[in-house]
Amino acid sequence: MKELINYILQFGILNQQQIDFIENKAIEVALEKDDYFSEAGKIPVRVGFILEGVIRGCYYNNKGEEITRCLISENSLVVDYLNFEANTSSTEYLQACTSCKLIVFLKQDWLELSQTIVGWENIAGKMFQKCLFQKSRKGPVISQDATTRYLEFMQNHPSLINRISLAYIASYLGVTQQSLSRIRKNIR
Repeated sequence: MKELINYILQFGILNQQQIDFIENKAIEVALEKDDYFSEAGKIPVRVGFILEGVIRGCYYNNKGEEITRCLISENSLVVDYLNFEANTSSTEYLQACTSCKLIVFLKQDWLELSQTIVGWENIAGKMFQKCLFQKSRKGPVISQDATTRYLEFMQNHPSLINRISLAYIASYLGVTQQSLSRIRKNIR
């Protein structure tokens, strides 16, 4: 819980009573590898904070191929924010790449935080902005060659290299698994 509170305090000031209220609304949740945090076709109903593990945002393109759009790891918020706020069905999946431990707020509890804590909407807005920024910045530049994309991935996400499936990394980089295996072999 300490990690979540430290994360929130980056975006605003809270007193102990407000912190206690937040802690009372939070639920610890475990996801097994391949479990979904939220699913396409369903309205997202929770906001999570990752204590341990990695979650990927993915969708299916018009050819039915699964595309990994972003990878979200520890000390980050995870939510399909736009659909959560609009109360509309999601078009992507948020799926555990590893076993995960999260602190979760159900939508009703999240709304209660807004109604009870003065300035919560401003804090939450900043957290969601960072969440959206991280998701948008994590996509590789497809105009780069595949080796450059992988080298950048290794530089930007060293902790993920041996934690998640090569299939997810390949999808994220926009290459086939065979190409990624060749690239990895040539780099060694």
